Amino acid sequence: MTAGPDPRVLTGLGDRIRDARRVTILTGAGVSAASGVPTFRGPGGLWRSFRSEDLATPEAFHRNPELVWQWYDWRRSVLAKARPNPAHDVLARLSRRIGVTLITQNVDGLHELAGSRDVVRLHGSIWQLRCLVGCGEPPASWEDRRTPLPELPPRCQACGGYARPAVVWFGEAIDTAVLTRSMEATACDVYLSIGTSSLVHPAAGLVRLAKSRGAYTVEINPVATDATPYLDLALALPAEQALSALGI
Repeated sequence: MTAGPDPRVLTGLGDRIRDARRVTILTGAGVSAASGVPTFRGPGGLWRSFRSEDLATPEAFHRNPELVWQWYDWRRSVLAKARPNPAHDVLARLSRRIGVTLITQNVDGLHELAGSRDVVRLHGSIWQLRCLVGCGEPPASWEDRRTPLPELPPRCQACGGYARPAVVWFGEAIDTAVLTRSMEATACDVYLSIGTSSLVHPAAGLVRLAKSRGAYTVEINPVATDATPYLDLALALPAEQALSALGI
């Protein structure tokens, strides 16, 4: 069922979330849109005539690590100015409840900045760096929020070799422990898919897995996705508008 901004539908969803023992939430780029975070993929996502798909790959980094890091340094400078919006604030409150799991495809760190606890980062964090070769010496991964970075490419703190963004690039697998935790969280009473196109796998398959396990499945996204016809409720609203109206 697709719903517009009907207050009764939103109130009913808020009640269902409050009464649920286990709630799982997956967020995508739409949650950060109201914070002024641009879409780095698709139309309008060009940087110096490059697409993100041309740069966010292991092959691109090996060909030209400086170019890839110039792009990430620019992205970091844009994200450094962004602040959490009301959607992040609602989700931060929810994340503090027992039985709530917050999973995000976003690498911008705005959930954590809003105060969300124990965020499951499917695609990593743009603010974390790790050794390119995985030297294994601590710290193997660390956070550096300086913008711009003083050296491009930055160096591993342990071995002095090149460091890379601690994000999942195209063609790379999601960390097994992160994916396992995300899949386990689909055993829930309510599953919310918020601000995501439901195109990128394996994240896109989580909502269908949740539904197959008996969850009440909800999509909050301004436009319909491939998952919309299979879900229990689809709210065609921006994330910040829908979440603020739930009263939770």
